[in-house]
Amino acid sequence: MRFETERAEMIEVLRQKGIWDENVLRVMGTVERHHFVDAPFVNRAYEDSALPIGQEQTISQPYTVAFMTQALQLKRGEKVLEVGTGSGYQAVVLALLGCRVFTIERHLPLVARARKTFDRLNLHIASKGGDGSVGWSEFAPFDAIIVTAGAPDIPPPLKDQLADGGRLVVPVGDREIQKLLVVRRTGSHFTQQEIDGFKFVPLIGKNAWSNGGK
Repeated sequence: MRFETERAEMIEVLRQKGIWDENVLRVMGTVERHHFVDAPFVNRAYEDSALPIGQEQTISQPYTVAFMTQALQLKRGEKVLEVGTGSGYQAVVLALLGCRVFTIERHLPLVARARKTFDRLNLHIASKGGDGSVGWSEFAPFDAIIVTAGAPDIPPPLKDQLADGGRLVVPVGDREIQKLLVVRRTGSHFTQQEIDGFKFVPLIGKNAWSNGGK
């Protein structure tokens, strides 16, 4: 298989960086990341780095995908909302972990491209174009929500759409660097853990940044 060695090396890097969830490592070891990047970057697909995918967006570095997915502590059959479809790579990882995936992306060309990928892989992933900062109320509540773009604060609708016992992983900060917040809901009570040192493209929307940066 093409890039099989590179994929195995990527998984070893993730282990060395502290990723311990064997299910996450197994799935990421099978997903062909080179199908999710633009042609000029195919040979770099298994580097542990973010890469451009058009529309001024990026595919997150493998470590970030693995870390955020691991932080969600997913169980097979859980319903997961992803805010920021991008290339579709993260959604595919979630689906192959056995989750029911719903994903939102504001850039319609990226939505169309991701849907083609989902179809090719025969994965039933619900997707739509729109403002991810308002969530997807029609299918709430969600057992887990993952936000793959940085927000100035946690969008209130996402907290509202989290099920009791649900987990939310969202980068929060300014437009340059963010902390990753891992939020858990118990009834009407929310607890959160903060992890430093992440950088994402900005989340644009009603409950996030505006295009003008405010």
